[in-house]
Amino acid sequence: MEELTVGLIGMGEMGRIHAQNLATLPHVRLLAVASRREDARSAAATSLNVSRLYADYEALLEDDDVEAVVIAANTSDHAELVIAAAQAGKAIFCEKPAALTLAEMDRVLSAVRAADVPFQIGFMRRFDPPYARAKRQIEAGAIGRPVSFLGISRDPYLPAPEDKSALARGNLFLDLGIHDYDLACWLVGDQVVQVYAVGGALVYPQLRDFGDLDNAQVTLRFANGAIGSINLSRNARYGYDVRTEVLGSEGALRIGDVRQTALDLLTRDGVHYGTYPWYQERFAAAYRQELCQFVAWVQGQAEPAIAGEEGRTALAIALAATESFRTGQPVELDEGSHIKRHRIAP
Repeated sequence: MEELTVGLIGMGEMGRIHAQNLATLPHVRLLAVASRREDARSAAATSLNVSRLYADYEALLEDDDVEAVVIAANTSDHAELVIAAAQAGKAIFCEKPAALTLAEMDRVLSAVRAADVPFQIGFMRRFDPPYARAKRQIEAGAIGRPVSFLGISRDPYLPAPEDKSALARGNLFLDLGIHDYDLACWLVGDQVVQVYAVGGALVYPQLRDFGDLDNAQVTLRFANGAIGSINLSRNARYGYDVRTEVLGSEGALRIGDVRQTALDLLTRDGVHYGTYPWYQERFAAAYRQELCQFVAWVQGQAEPAIAGEEGRTALAIALAATESFRTGQPVELDEGSHIKRHRIAP
C-alpha cells in the first residue's frame, strides 16, 4: 500500500483521538490539520509533527496534497464539511452523525454520490472486537434468528456544558443513542419500522430549558417482527457503561462489560472492581480499527464497511425517538427509513 495523506478537520476531544491514531497508523501520513484554535494547531505541529496548519477548513480542502479528510468538528457543521470535502474530491471519514436532519443527510448523500468518493461514518462500535465477533456469530447462525435487541448506553456525566451550546451535537436520542440504533439494525439484520420513546431531565433539570433530557428508554419494532429496547443515560456515576444483548431463537449473545479488568478487590468493606472511566478507554481499539478500515478502503484493499445510507437510517430512528418523546405517541418508519409522521422541521 502507498502512503495515504490525510487532513484532519477539528481538534476537539474526538479530533485529538483521531489525530493520535492517524499519526501512528501504517501507510498514513497526517499531513494537515484545520482548527480555529491556534493552541490546537500548535499542539498538532509540536506533538504530532503536522507540517501544514490551517485556521479554516476551506484552505485544507484546497490543498491538493491532501487525499482524504477526517471530520471531527462540531456535529452541527458535519453536513457542510462533508459536502465541501466531496466537492473537493476528497475521500471522507466523518464522525457520527453526518447531519442533524434528514434533509441535510440527503444533501450529504447526494454530494457524495455525485463526487463518487469514499464516505465512511464513525460508528466505531462495529469495529470493537466483541461486537465484530458477535456479528460473525449471528451471521453463522449461532443463536438462530434474532428476535430481541437490548442496548445500554450510559455516560458517567454530561460530556459538555449544561446549556444550549451542548445541543450543537444533538439531544440525548441523537448524540448518544445513535450508536445503539446503528447496532440494532446491524445485529438484528433488519429495518426499524416503529419507535416509541419516553424520558426526562431527571438528574439535570436545567436541560428542560433547552429541550434536552438525561435519561430515556426507546422501544423499537422491526419489519420482521423482532423487538428492541435501548436505555440511555447521562448519570452512570459508577463509570462508562455500554452493553448489548441479542436474544435469538436458539440462544443469546451478551456484548460488553462495565468492568474494565477482571481484577476484583475483596475486603471487609465489600467487593470492588474497576469500571471504564470514559469512552476513550472502552473503545480505544475500535477508534483505531475504524480508521484502518477507512484507509484500506481508500487504498483499494478492503470493501466499504458502512454505507452512507446506514447513517441515514440511524439518524431517522433518532429523529423518530425525539418526535415520539415530544408527542407521547409511537412514530412509524417506512422500509426506506423515512418518517411517516414527521413533526420535526425538516
